[in-house]
Amino acid sequence: MARLPRLLSAALFSLALSACSLAPAYHRPEAPIPSTYPEGGILNAAAPAPADLPSWQDFFRDPVLRRLIDTALANNRDLRIALLNIELTRSRYRVQRADLLPAVSAAGQEDARQVPANLGAMGERVIDRQYSASLGFASFELDLFGRVRNLTEQALETFLSVEEDARTAQISLLVEVAGVYLQLVADRELEDITRRTHEARREQYLLIQNRFRAGVASDLEVQQARSLMEEARSNAARYATQVGQDENLLFLLLGAPLPGDLPEVRRLRDVLPLEDVPEGLPSDLLERRPDIRAAEHRLKGYNANIGAARANFFPSISLTGSLGSVSAEFSDLFSSGQHTWNFLPQIRLPLFDFGRNIALLDSAETERDIAVATYEKTIQNAFREVGDALAQRAQMAEQLAADAAMTDAAGRGYNLARQRYDAGVDSYLNVLDAERTFYAARQSYVGSLLLRESNALTLYKALGGGWSEMRAGGHGPLP
Repeated sequence: MARLPRLLSAALFSLALSACSLAPAYHRPEAPIPSTYPEGGILNAAAPAPADLPSWQDFFRDPVLRRLIDTALANNRDLRIALLNIELTRSRYRVQRADLLPAVSAAGQEDARQVPANLGAMGERVIDRQYSASLGFASFELDLFGRVRNLTEQALETFLSVEEDARTAQISLLVEVAGVYLQLVADRELEDITRRTHEARREQYLLIQNRFRAGVASDLEVQQARSLMEEARSNAARYATQVGQDENLLFLLLGAPLPGDLPEVRRLRDVLPLEDVPEGLPSDLLERRPDIRAAEHRLKGYNANIGAARANFFPSISLTGSLGSVSAEFSDLFSSGQHTWNFLPQIRLPLFDFGRNIALLDSAETERDIAVATYEKTIQNAFREVGDALAQRAQMAEQLAADAAMTDAAGRGYNLARQRYDAGVDSYLNVLDAERTFYAARQSYVGSLLLRESNALTLYKALGGGWSEMRAGGHGPLP
């Protein structure tokens, strides 16, 4: 009889290890996108992946921006929540995985009861005591049809998807911090341009006022100059407001105040440009985007859930067993001859559930189909984002060169209009048009510089962290 517990344990583990799975075989859905990138794209399907790809520190080269990103990675609350969600789902996975093996527990018990005198054998009150100690497990399910294993697989895929979601949150944070900082510098530059414009228009207004008093200029010219001056003053106040709002948003993203020793950069040209995307990147980069990988992990989880739903149609076997000793005296509890054991197998066979298991299976299959559609849509969205960024990138150099040339021409035109007006050749209306054109051209040039950097950020995010962070395809801790 002493060999019985060991035989039961051996049989239990052999049955658990030989459990089958009723989940359908997983096959990755075909990507519902063209096999090539949009015309004008720089990605090459035949190109090998670079051996040494840059990290985000290499992409964001500006030292001030790096400091801001480091601060955000350490203090941003949204990212902190995403990382805590990883820990939460990891714990839930470990809880589910524990069901694969029996939970062994030890128990000690004293059972004392009093028997009244009129019921006692000797006509006396009797106190009966019994002591017991045991080691065993209760209601352990033999996973013959893979129900528990498939639920564990689903929990694992959920954990991996949440980990990828955290990577997406990290990439989004990097891009958002960089975007807000670049917008802040651009608004500072526009504020400076507008304030200088306001000072120049104010001087022009005072000059025309003096000319009006001398009878050389008309009142119309005075009012036109005044209108230009007040327009610039209004725009300067508007840009000052935007600068303050940019700083507030940056504070929120950083999760901490701006460092006191941070240089106040006021021109986009003083910010080191973002690293450009190299030519000939492999075309499978979209498969490395964390949001696509997260969608696929969820799909795998729903696929495993089908196996758990199918297992509900088959018998389930649970075991309860223990080893221990029982004695009427505590001092004899662990003496020879007091040993005891019990073994309680239980089998359940579903007979009539009024369609419950069928409905659960239908629900699991529908969830899997929804996950397939979600996975495919995620790929399509990623392809569109890359295509849009590449299309914009193809024209970026030409747009920037045109804006630079337009600014130069507008500045020359303004100077000529001023000279001709001062010489009495042209009316002040020509000066008015030329000055507005020059002011708008400088604003447009700053906007194009910002657009170039924003396009690099968009492509960085669209490629799943540029083309580096996700290259390994592993599931290690976030950097």
